Amino acid sequence: ECPLCLLPQPPEAFPRLGCCSHRSCRGCLQQYLRLAVSESRVPVACPHCPAALPPHDVHRLLPEPALRDKYEEFLLRRLLVADPGTRWCPAPDCSYAVLAHGCAECPRLTCGREGCGTEFCYHCRQPWHPDGPCAPPTPGLATPSAQPEEPAHGEALDRGGSSRAGAEDIKVCPRCSAFIMKVNDGSCNRMNCTVCGCLFCWLCLREISDVHFLSPSGCTFWGKRPWSRTRRILWQLGMVLGAPMVISLAAGVAVPVITIGIPIYMGRKVLAASRRSSLSGCQQCLSVTSSVLLSLFVSPIITALTVGVGVPLVLTYVYGTVVLSLCR
Repeated sequence: ECPLCLLPQPPEAFPRLGCCSHRSCRGCLQQYLRLAVSESRVPVACPHCPAALPPHDVHRLLPEPALRDKYEEFLLRRLLVADPGTRWCPAPDCSYAVLAHGCAECPRLTCGREGCGTEFCYHCRQPWHPDGPCAPPTPGLATPSAQPEEPAHGEALDRGGSSRAGAEDIKVCPRCSAFIMKVNDGSCNRMNCTVCGCLFCWLCLREISDVHFLSPSGCTFWGKRPWSRTRRILWQLGMVLGAPMVISLAAGVAVPVITIGIPIYMGRKVLAASRRSSLSGCQQCLSVTSSVLLSLFVSPIITALTVGVGVPLVLTYVYGTVVLSLCR
């Protein structure tokens, strides 16, 4: 049975993949690849795990030559976008990439595609402007490297042909300058550019780490705008002044809960498992008693590790990161 369409299939209908041991029927894999390539989600991951499908598997499973060519184009574009010296011609319907290295002092670039020859600026990547400074990129001028992409958590695009997105709904990827469209409705602010794979914050447009939304930057995981400076400072002062009381209260609650809760939890789990088995009443009582006694010896160790590691980490964050941010 195919895990995607849930239909019984003969064994020869399940092609072997070079990246992992998961199996799906050929029809489901082909449809999955068509959608992934048409949405520029390249490299394509296995439908069951994050492992990337090798290019020869994609070519073997994709029946349409046009989609195979598009897949190769997206792979090449992803490689070029990762190069900081790559610049894309801003002319309409031109997807030519110019590899420009060491052009900061002489920023005038020329598209090398036959029949184009568009001149543009190395710094702002807009048409050449000999008599003025670089202008910030405008959402109305979309270059071939700046197609709206869908992040992992979902991106709202107007596919009806008439775009009513405001300026706050379209922003630029901080790594590759691709235009990203998102409905500014207060949803998740962790964005993933599928052109270059950059993870960035929608609010501050900075590349983020796993602790970005926990840092005292004012950026929130959900919301339409960062906290104001006054609110951020008040929150930081509250954390610095209230941290000892909150940590003491949390530790005072966590110690008895972990110490007593683990034996109770293990006793109930072992009791439920023994009732489902064919053990006698004496054997059930013995197994439950032994598990509870063992948990009584283990739970203080777990409690000590939790408090001994958690409290210093919280104190380091509050009186290290928060205080430094407050001083700045």
